[in-house]
Amino acid sequence: MAGTTDVAHTYANITAGDPAPWFKQRSTGNPSYMFDTVAGRYVVLCFYGSAGDPLGRNALRVVDENRALFDDDRVALFGVSLDPADESTGRVAESLPGIRHFLDFDGKVSRLYGVLPRDAVAGASVPVRRSWMVLDPTLRVMAVFPFAPDGAEGAAAMAFLRALPPPDRFAGFEVPPPILVIPNVFEADLCRLLIERYERHGGEESGFMREVDGRTVGVTDHRHKRRRDYTIDEPDLIKAVQARILRRVNPEIQKVYAFKATRMERYIVGCYAAEDNAHFRAHRDNTTLGTAHRRFAVSINLNGDFAGGEVSFPEYGRRSYKVAPGGAVIFPCALLHAVSPVTRGRRYAFLPFLYDDEAARLREANSRHVEGAGDYKAAG
Repeated sequence: MAGTTDVAHTYANITAGDPAPWFKQRSTGNPSYMFDTVAGRYVVLCFYGSAGDPLGRNALRVVDENRALFDDDRVALFGVSLDPADESTGRVAESLPGIRHFLDFDGKVSRLYGVLPRDAVAGASVPVRRSWMVLDPTLRVMAVFPFAPDGAEGAAAMAFLRALPPPDRFAGFEVPPPILVIPNVFEADLCRLLIERYERHGGEESGFMREVDGRTVGVTDHRHKRRRDYTIDEPDLIKAVQARILRRVNPEIQKVYAFKATRMERYIVGCYAAEDNAHFRAHRDNTTLGTAHRRFAVSINLNGDFAGGEVSFPEYGRRSYKVAPGGAVIFPCALLHAVSPVTRGRRYAFLPFLYDDEAARLREANSRHVEGAGDYKAAG
């Protein structure tokens, strides 16, 4: 990425139109906050440096005076502190909804965004380029307001926020998510058969994957996800499912995305049950070493007699999708997506991932970093 210089220092140059770098950093309320999950609203990053000096105090005063703007629905604000005293003295604190602070004491985030030089080390005295940065709901930069000696940039940033349209019309109109919707992938008899298999055997609580100390591990957190899964192990049933994906899904993926899927991961029937308050909060499906090979997610509803349980794509607005039984919603695994709580009945769905031979080699290379992965071979 191009940079600008300041004496002997080189800084990242993040400007309007650029994608905002993703990162994981400690915050005032989360020891490992995944920044990419905040998409779906306007996001303000306030790189105030320290709440202990006049410029930082003035920025936080502007935040306080405009508290009503930050509601986590339309706008979320993240302050970024470089000063450990901000935490130890309680000068900054989370204020929900809408206001959080990253404790960027190692400078990781500030280096990514050009606030600190690329070569800055913790504790060193270097020029700090403080600024406000406004991101759109897809986490692309809309505007940057560098700090001014008189603090006027804070008022300008707030005026900019007030003039923005609703988040789902940030581009001037509603932007549809880049997804496929395909009816009639599974016939009614196959849907009933898959549900029957789940009901006969029951499902097991399923978690999600997280990166912990360089390894991909399974995690269970009912605040984030609640679902029970049954793994299909009957060869004839697996072949029946494969045949329909090959004939009815793969050609559409190749037509729309110019991608030829050759592999399928997991043959599960998932059950989102109202009695469990089942749901899956916003997430991406390929953000760990153990899931990086995944290219497309397929969500095929097996029934329709439930309420809630709809799939949405927060980066592209609030519209949610509930296809008829046998229909599929297909989307790139990198898209942020969520499943709303089921409020009545049970939603049954077939939920595989698709990938290709190149991704299979990546899966094999990464398998040594995955808890319980076994000896995965791409040629298998």
